[in-house]
Amino acid sequence: MDNAASVVTQLWDDYKGSGSRDARDRLILNYAPLVKFVAGRVAAGLPQNIEQSDLVSYGMFGLIDAIDKFDVARGFKFETYAISRIKGAIIDELRSIDWVPRSVRAKARTIERAYSKLENELKRSPEDKEVAAELGVTEGDLANTMSQISFVGVVALDELLTGGSERGGGTVGDTIADTSNDPVAKFETEETRHILADAINRMPDRERLVLTLYYYEGLTLAEIGRVLGVTESRVCQVHTKAILQLRGRMQDPNPDRAANG
Repeated sequence: MDNAASVVTQLWDDYKGSGSRDARDRLILNYAPLVKFVAGRVAAGLPQNIEQSDLVSYGMFGLIDAIDKFDVARGFKFETYAISRIKGAIIDELRSIDWVPRSVRAKARTIERAYSKLENELKRSPEDKEVAAELGVTEGDLANTMSQISFVGVVALDELLTGGSERGGGTVGDTIADTSNDPVAKFETEETRHILADAINRMPDRERLVLTLYYYEGLTLAEIGRVLGVTESRVCQVHTKAILQLRGRMQDPNPDRAANG
């Protein structure tokens, strides 16, 4: 273990062992760059009136909460745990100021339901023309709607599909990244993660690759664009389509069982 790592380990021991305020403050300073990292990812694609500095402020509450609640003895990696909590704090604040227009939420859920219905009927990923026909619009209209949805921000897209709905809070990204210390919640998260993995594996190659690079590998939109040889805005559109399909599939992860049940 190098010197820096041993210092951090000692800080954790001091804080969790004796409740040292100084150790807690030093842990916050040590992990503060995580907040800037997460805020930068969330800021990608958000309207310009949303300041990244504000996102950092929201995220600091998530970091502090993560430090207070983290159980060192469980052996989880703190960074993974904290990133999920930091993003959650930012998303909660964005949700509280209701920055996503209701019309955008409505359009997203309409497309999501169309994907779910067609997926169950066709037993495969529907093509754009099939989704457009289901919605009673042209392919051009569908593409325009996708662009409107993607404008609200690629990271927050999965939030707008779950925020305030009957399915409860949380996001696709949170489910993938979560390492909850609650045994029951951990089991439920693991089960959901398996369902997610299966749903992602059944997606078209391009959508599956974008989701994998973004959520699992942690690449930015620009980095994914360079990997795929396309523009950042194009990656944003592909991510939008992928999340809408994924949310549709997550409504009923086993359509055959539902049909036979």
